[in-house]
Amino acid sequence: MIGTDIYYLLALQKVKNIGDISAKKLLRHFGSAKAVFEAARKNQINVPEIGTVMTQSLKAFSDWKKVEQEIQFIEKNNIRIITIFDDEYPHKLFHAPDGPVLFFWKGNTSLSQQRIISIVGTRNMTAYGKRIVAELIEELARYKPLIVSGLAYGIDVEAHKNALKHNLPTIGVLGHGFQQIYPGAHRKIAEMMLKNGGLITEFWHSDPVDRVNFLKRNRIVAGMSEATIIIESGTKGGSLVTADIANSYNRDVLAVPGRINDKYSKGCNRLIKQNKAAILTTAQDLAEMLQWNIPEKIPPHRQLNLFVDLNDDEQKIFDLLQEKSKLSLDEIAIHLQFPVSKTAQLLLMLELNGIVQSLPGKTYELI
Repeated sequence: MIGTDIYYLLALQKVKNIGDISAKKLLRHFGSAKAVFEAARKNQINVPEIGTVMTQSLKAFSDWKKVEQEIQFIEKNNIRIITIFDDEYPHKLFHAPDGPVLFFWKGNTSLSQQRIISIVGTRNMTAYGKRIVAELIEELARYKPLIVSGLAYGIDVEAHKNALKHNLPTIGVLGHGFQQIYPGAHRKIAEMMLKNGGLITEFWHSDPVDRVNFLKRNRIVAGMSEATIIIESGTKGGSLVTADIANSYNRDVLAVPGRINDKYSKGCNRLIKQNKAAILTTAQDLAEMLQWNIPEKIPPHRQLNLFVDLNDDEQKIFDLLQEKSKLSLDEIAIHLQFPVSKTAQLLLMLELNGIVQSLPGKTYELI
């Protein structure tokens, strides 16, 4: 049962003209969200940098019904609320000045781990970027970090996939509420992340899906991480926004270089050139920067494709790709007379088990 403190914190989150920085100032001054509203009603607010516009917005707040509806949604869907007053609130995010007063959480991993890194990049991932993500996370697996990203197309979801493949916890920070998963194609990955990692959002289920929200969530990606890694980026994009935010928090930023004429290496090369990111070529670069101790025994790379038991449908795909070498998602579905959605799920499981790899154009081949 959600208590009074959460009820008023949710309300404070929705007051117009009051962002997270101002909300924290009010909470520090009055001690609780309920006390903030009570002070506003009595017109006794006297907090530095809290002007009459904010005071009037507090007094005018009337969306209590929406607060109750959000609480009903949260309780119905077994969602947890983590606030800045909770021990579980990520330590580094707590020290980000504009970190959220609260966020919604579904998952099974600790949010207070010491080794948390974010990996972000372009949605238009190239074969080079995909290979770098796979190699980097395979090397990082020995350090057992928690991998954070945004569940977006391209580098983001590839980071989540490879983290799951190497049994590393991974968290997706959403740019919308828990009423959906966007993009819908990543729903299966999101479900798997709930078993080894989880999902975070600061947005209510009633909030509209808006491009601005996806940029806003980047501060959580950067804020909860010890370091942010950029793998492939054009000269503009959300990953560069995340890098700027991480720099503003005085966090380490690293970028993977690329050829000077490659469209999706220009952003990374510029970050390095402008000394906004350290160059990253191997996991050891990151480990040395963060002073992570290297494990004495490095576990051998597992040849997962030699030991995984396939079910009948997975075996059919395996046999087909052995025969045809390379096929698209649609071609596999047609050959085997499977629904496309079922085929996509089977290919995802085979990819996570290191049996197939996806290529540009939704094409697949055996590893």
